[in-house]
Amino acid sequence: MVTVLLFAAALAFLYGARRTIVAFIFAIFFAYLIDPLVCKVQDLVHGRGKALLIVYLALFVALALLGLLVGPKLVREGTRLAHSFPEFYEKLASGQIAFTIGDQHGWSAETEAKIQAFLQNHRGQIMSWATHFGQRLAVLVSNSWLLLLIPILGAFFLKDGRSMADSVVDLVSRHRQREFIESVLNDVNIMLAHFIRAQLILAILSLAFYTVLLLILHVSFGAVMGVIGGALEFIPIVGPLVAAFMILGVSLVTGFGHVLILGLLLGGWRVVQDYVNSPRIMGKHVELHPLATLFGILCGAEIAGVVGVYLSVPMMATLRILWRHWRAY
Repeated sequence: MVTVLLFAAALAFLYGARRTIVAFIFAIFFAYLIDPLVCKVQDLVHGRGKALLIVYLALFVALALLGLLVGPKLVREGTRLAHSFPEFYEKLASGQIAFTIGDQHGWSAETEAKIQAFLQNHRGQIMSWATHFGQRLAVLVSNSWLLLLIPILGAFFLKDGRSMADSVVDLVSRHRQREFIESVLNDVNIMLAHFIRAQLILAILSLAFYTVLLLILHVSFGAVMGVIGGALEFIPIVGPLVAAFMILGVSLVTGFGHVLILGLLLGGWRVVQDYVNSPRIMGKHVELHPLATLFGILCGAEIAGVVGVYLSVPMMATLRILWRHWRAY
């Protein structure tokens, strides 16, 4: 009974402090991301604290310059896109978008009328989806202040992460158990480091492709949609799908005349990203079957929404590592 109560209390604590725990998890990811740069600077200045200070100052200057160069354009396009959402929604819910698209592509009046009637008959479902999306977005915005904690917490993990891991190992007295924990921590460390850096590279590639493609084709809101598409690349499977639907949907509503060509180009990029770039960059450090990945993503979405979707792959990979070592143990 005492054991059951202790587990229940621990689960209740984890649920109550879930936002703070998520902030700590993302701080660990941030530490993995910039650790190679800190190590290289440390070799030059011969001090972990000095290296951290130099890297943080360099990142701050780089972000400031990036904000000055592209920030105003992104803010302008993002503001215009946000103000256009009510108009987009009204066109979709009322079915007027059928006439807009039909006039561009030469649809018959009968086809336009059928599509408009279909959209009007499903107006309630469209409103439900829009409300659900708005609620999720509001939750993300309300928790955005946690982003300020991530680099601060990340500095502590970068400076004392190795000693923290050693302290966990020191809690175990038996030699065989120490070997088990050390092997698990070592494999998880390698997996997370490789996963986070690979995800960043894949996201940068997608951001560059989306932005260049949309600007060349003169798609409305191309710059801001390219940035959003690159950010969604961090969410496995679901993120790229949402990015493609977002780009195609905005293109349709804004009157872009070559949606089919745009869709083919986006599909071709997905094939290149999934079957060429991802296997080469990700390697075999995250050995998960696609079905296991999809199961983790769906469970993560049910439990913790967007954050759960992102954390699902490293969590599933960690469980796989733990299970493999437990069987050996």
